Amino acid sequence: MAKPEPQGLQRRDFIATGAAGLLLPASARASMPTRTLRVVQNIAESGFDPPRVSDQTSLRINAHIFEAPLTYDPLARPAVLVPLTAARMPEASADFRHFVVTIRPGILFADDPAFQGQPRELVAADYVYSIKRYYDPATITEHLYRFENEKILGLSELRAQVMKDKLPFPYDTEVPGLRVLDKYRFEVRLAAPSPRFTALLASGTCAAVAREVVQRYGADLMAHPVGTGPFRLAQWRRGSEVVLDKNPRFREQLFHTVGAGPAPELQAAAQRLAGTRAPRVDRIELKIIEESQPRWLAFLRGELDVLTVPSDFGQLAMPGGQLAPFLVRQRVRAERNLSPSLSHTFFNFDDPLVGGYTVEKVALRRAIALAHDNLEQVRSVIRDQAVPAQSTIPPHCYGYDPGFKSELGSPSHARARALLDLHGYADRNGDGWRERPDGQPLLLRIAFPPDRRSRALSEGWFKHLKAVGLRVQFEFGSFGELIKRSLAGQIMMWGFIWGAGDPDGDFFLGLTYGPNAGQSSDSRFKLPAFDRLYEAQRVLPDGPERLALMRQAQRLQLAYMPVIPHYHPIDTELLQPGVQGPIRHPFNYDWYRWAEVDPAAA
Repeated sequence: MAKPEPQGLQRRDFIATGAAGLLLPASARASMPTRTLRVVQNIAESGFDPPRVSDQTSLRINAHIFEAPLTYDPLARPAVLVPLTAARMPEASADFRHFVVTIRPGILFADDPAFQGQPRELVAADYVYSIKRYYDPATITEHLYRFENEKILGLSELRAQVMKDKLPFPYDTEVPGLRVLDKYRFEVRLAAPSPRFTALLASGTCAAVAREVVQRYGADLMAHPVGTGPFRLAQWRRGSEVVLDKNPRFREQLFHTVGAGPAPELQAAAQRLAGTRAPRVDRIELKIIEESQPRWLAFLRGELDVLTVPSDFGQLAMPGGQLAPFLVRQRVRAERNLSPSLSHTFFNFDDPLVGGYTVEKVALRRAIALAHDNLEQVRSVIRDQAVPAQSTIPPHCYGYDPGFKSELGSPSHARARALLDLHGYADRNGDGWRERPDGQPLLLRIAFPPDRRSRALSEGWFKHLKAVGLRVQFEFGSFGELIKRSLAGQIMMWGFIWGAGDPDGDFFLGLTYGPNAGQSSDSRFKLPAFDRLYEAQRVLPDGPERLALMRQAQRLQLAYMPVIPHYHPIDTELLQPGVQGPIRHPFNYDWYRWAEVDPAAA
């Protein structure tokens, strides 16, 4: 049965021509100023192929190039799903096992040599192909679990057969769970109910990639993104700068909201953008500056239009939660948002020292968590630009309970030492460091990227672990390098931030779901009791029964401590005069689609 659309979702038919500027005379186009938005990221991009990237920089860039069938209303709070390339919201069966998606006719991919000089229309088969790519063993991805957890009929079995026979993946083989119905419609059939499946259709993992592009560029695909979004890749200097230009083939997309959230700035944005066309800028110049001080200084010099305030400059920019007077005099504006994100440190359960399910291994991990002080970390390193975490589920996500308290909120060196003493972690040779219960050396290894904040974090870790007699060694490497090592199970401990892709806590419970090991589950935690709870809550509609199961799963996470939750960031965005937006949605990454720049106001 088709789900009813919220009133007001009907949109004007998209046109199959290029951008509106193509309708102007060449002389007029040449005289128009280029509206450029200059932004920055602190993590180097890894590339632009949706299945193969997970860093925030690449994900954000991809969100402006590629498009999924659905998206989130840019201003509605709480979040509301709306069509993007879909003609309407998907039809869903009453048991949430069968979904039909209809793609809007006339949407075109950006021009590319792979299309041999012809306009290339987006069709249903592009989404079927793009999803199948995750099941191809030749595609190295950590996102396959998102589809396998949905139990799409036939695809996991097809993947297993391909791996057994060691043959190329048969993309043209039809499976019952994912089929093209006609040019613009495809269906998905699941083995179990999935009441929130449509949220996956708004994820960047469901972005459409054309088969011709994949075949043309092969191993170099990460450098050749071709999508249907408002921008296309114009320049790329690896680890330094990414430039996106407006896609001339982008359809007409007029701004619409089903209802702006209660915040005054959202109401003002709704009035300002009503009826305008995306994108509002011609070019995005994204710099990669890993260290916080150069990012801060670049913004003060006017070289950046937007800056997410580095945590170590939080008090300077926003003393007492108010914009600093010197920034007010420069007509800078600030926007603050509590992020649906989790900073955490995971333990690799395949590691013989910190992994395992026996009482003494659990005691070691919990002692490490008790020794570490999340509140001190937030104060001294994050400079109060975060909220200490009590569990893995972050704010804005279903399952988050602001009143929930855990032992993470009460760190104690004394309790950590007592726990270690009780379970045989003692200093047997008098060198000041504890050994394992069997007398073997005990050396913890924690990985960090080589930036200033990470060095400050490592100093805190060293201080607190030394206080309880635990010796630690730090390993530094680029984010991309650490991701590869983590996927290979070669890191003992590492901490980073996971951002929510949709407004549900399921993803953060999935960080410790056994079948997700080696993908989103860096901890490789595999506890049957937890897995049963996770699977049971997934098939239930939202309500008290599901919440009760989610709470039980959270308690198991805290009891076995495969990950240590640290904090939920508060993102403060500074904007130069003349810059409106970007609209920082909690679950979308295409923040610059509706951003505006008025050079005359600078």
